Amino acid sequence: MTEFFTALIEYSFLQHALLACLLASISCGVIGSYIVVKQISFLTGGIAHSVLAGMGIAYFYNASPILGAIIAALVSSILIGLISLRWKEHEDVLIAAFWSAGMAIGLLFLSRTPGYNIDLMSYLFGNILLISTNDLLLMLLLDLVILTTVLFFYKQFLISVFDEEFARLRGVNTEFFYILLLCLISITIVILIQLVGLILVIALLTLPAATANQYVSSLYKMFFLSALICLGVSLCGVFISFGPDLPTGSTIVLVACCTYFISVFLKRFISTA
Repeated sequence: MTEFFTALIEYSFLQHALLACLLASISCGVIGSYIVVKQISFLTGGIAHSVLAGMGIAYFYNASPILGAIIAALVSSILIGLISLRWKEHEDVLIAAFWSAGMAIGLLFLSRTPGYNIDLMSYLFGNILLISTNDLLLMLLLDLVILTTVLFFYKQFLISVFDEEFARLRGVNTEFFYILLLCLISITIVILIQLVGLILVIALLTLPAATANQYVSSLYKMFFLSALICLGVSLCGVFISFGPDLPTGSTIVLVACCTYFISVFLKRFISTA
């Protein structure tokens, strides 16, 4: 424990990691709550894995992988949103196709790019200890975009998530806000990529919010509790992984899983006691 706090004072990369946990928890708490309430984890998985296509193409053309990730995430979220709205009977198959195609395209482009292996592993499984000041500024900017949008359209999102039919009767364009929500999810995925990577991002987006959902009945309260839980599991993951030099992203997700399962067990135990 002493070694961790000593390193925290001495090394900027560890300070950056903790700041990244804080910034990621803000967007994760808000957007994760919408994902859990709306029950669109599978859609989120399709968006997350299609991001690799944009990153692979960006690497191939020597462009910014994060820019490629943002573009791919936004394009896939719009396409997946339109598909899920228009072709509901084939939604699961089409999302699986986006999921697989995104990964395949990304891997193909990365395979043709010399020296891709280290970067590929860091983006697939995250590398929070390599987060730079520019990465933190980008995360802050994306957080501000998410929070501003959610605050501005809070009522529309609220009514659309809980009762689409009533929202339509009130004149709310539910299709627009559904696709906008998917775009916000895609931005959150980009924020979380360096924290836990593409493979594990769904867990961090859903588990803290699912844990919070067991204790609150208000979406607004769920935002705050989910963000606090996400921050807690992220900091614990960084702390636990530091000493034995474990993969930080995987450790964070395991802590989130344990927190969720313990919460479910305690909730059931208390309710039956």
